[in-house]
Amino acid sequence: MPLVAAAVCPHPPLLVPELAGAAAGELDDLRAAADAAVARLLAAGARTVVVVGAADRTAELSYPYRGSFAPWGAPLEVRLGRHPAGIIGTDGLPLSLLVGAWLLNRVRQQVATTWRMISVAADESVERCAAGGGRLGSGTQPWALLVMGDGSACRGVKAPGYDDPRAPAYDEGVAVALAGADAAALLDLDPGLSAELKVAGRAPWQVLAGAVRAAGGDWRGDLSYHQAPYGVAYFVANWARA
Repeated sequence: MPLVAAAVCPHPPLLVPELAGAAAGELDDLRAAADAAVARLLAAGARTVVVVGAADRTAELSYPYRGSFAPWGAPLEVRLGRHPAGIIGTDGLPLSLLVGAWLLNRVRQQVATTWRMISVAADESVERCAAGGGRLGSGTQPWALLVMGDGSACRGVKAPGYDDPRAPAYDEGVAVALAGADAAALLDLDPGLSAELKVAGRAPWQVLAGAVRAAGGDWRGDLSYHQAPYGVAYFVANWARA
């Protein structure tokens, strides 16, 4: 069945106001853009939403899902899906999927939606990312994809990865690809350079590219946010069928 829509969001812990504290207002624009992108995704008519984010391994996680932001400074628990007695599911989401679940809980609508969560190893090859994305649409219902990923973390001397002169051009290329729904450009992202620039979104973006390539048809992109606060590039975008 068809992929009907996709959204791209970043996953900095400071996106969560309880973690940001007095600095929460500094990411108000990013938070609003992410909320709007997820709301638009959920309004696309999908019966299943697949959330993809980088982690230390590639796996489909067990439903239902639960995680906590306690390792990042606040005992805030996030759940996605019903937790019936006797069903363990996944207890301990990686940060990317944890923020994805948090965003979905903020804006999800009262629709009959099922959830899937897939972690992708940060060093997964381009070919395996694309092939994995191509296999996601094997179900029987229209589905949508929420892709969690940050850009380079090397935008200035105070950035987590310090300053790297290659980072602005890399991030600009990602921004252009997301704005133009250019799957081929995302698949061209180099894993080695991405790792050197501490890019957390490379593998998930290439899963998105593989899914769109397998879905076929023409797509249009809408990039609603592209900035680098704290020296890390964040993107928010929506893709829809043209």
